[in-house]
Amino acid sequence: MKMLNNKMNLIKTMKKTILLLPTPININILWNFGSILGVCLVVQIISGLFLSMHYTSHINNAFNSIIHIMHDVNYGWLMRLIHMNGASFFFFCMFIHIGRGIYFNSYFLYLTWYSGSLIFIITMATAFLGYVLPWGQMSFWGATVITNLMSAIPLIGNEIVIWLWGGFSVNNATLNRFYSLNFIMPFVILMMILIHLMTLHLTGSNNPLGTNSNLYKISFHSYFTIKDMQGFLLMIIMLLLLCCFTPYMLGDPENFNMANPMITPIHIQPEWYFLFAYAILRSIPNKLGGVIALLLSVMIILIMPLYNMNKFQSSTYYPFNQITFWSFVNIMIMLNLNWNKTYWMSFYNNWSNSYYFMFYNIIY
Repeated sequence: MKMLNNKMNLIKTMKKTILLLPTPININILWNFGSILGVCLVVQIISGLFLSMHYTSHINNAFNSIIHIMHDVNYGWLMRLIHMNGASFFFFCMFIHIGRGIYFNSYFLYLTWYSGSLIFIITMATAFLGYVLPWGQMSFWGATVITNLMSAIPLIGNEIVIWLWGGFSVNNATLNRFYSLNFIMPFVILMMILIHLMTLHLTGSNNPLGTNSNLYKISFHSYFTIKDMQGFLLMIIMLLLLCCFTPYMLGDPENFNMANPMITPIHIQPEWYFLFAYAILRSIPNKLGGVIALLLSVMIILIMPLYNMNKFQSSTYYPFNQITFWSFVNIMIMLNLNWNKTYWMSFYNNWSNSYYFMFYNIIY
């Protein structure tokens, strides 16, 4: 009887914190991407679980196990394509979610912003680990290049690289470590999301106007659950269309070749959602300086809550902030498109990098 009462209390608590959550009446579709990210994470965990049942974590068999999943396992091709393209959907929604937070000054909800920033950083690390697992050419050389960046750390850099590799090069020990970490990290992200939601419930959500909305709130259910369900359905339809019609549009052709340490690809590049940071890394001629710029390009969002607060917590009433924000979005897109351009584009890339870091100082 006591156990039944505990379960009922848990259900009531969940109902109060999720379904009956007071929500500003004027939030728009941009607020849907938080819940869509939750669905993306669930899709990644479930598809990854099924893939792990047939994946072989060994440098001699990993690539062939992917082929086995695609050709021999019932609906294995679908699970793999959903997992592969689902990562791109996850980051696309996350960039919009973060962009909405910057545009509408959500970073003044300090605990919510910091927990969300940690989720973003952990997700990037998890995506990198997962990209290595297929053990194609780009997977192998991507792991080699990124882990080698640690060698730029003075005095102890080389020891850290050897420790990460489990040897003197990317080898079977490296693949096993990455596989284990990639399996457990989504559950760490899930725990961080629960903390993120708890802090959001403590502070309450902001709104497009950036004003106090305590007098203009309604229950989350059923007004906003309907909107979220529409977002879920649209996301799943788009993901299935991508997987069924153009499944490798966002992939790299080099990864169709098994990893070969003796052959280096002409261009070593990460997935599209890492290209902005990779472009900044490539634009710095000094190795240590490039690594520092790479880390700052991701972690700079952690300093945004330290800015002075405007009268309104939104860019709606600040035209200059709006222009600066959309210029920043354009710079992000151009960094992704021009990451491998040299010579005549070098000046533009350096200017783009400068504006990327200046944005966080001039917008507010």
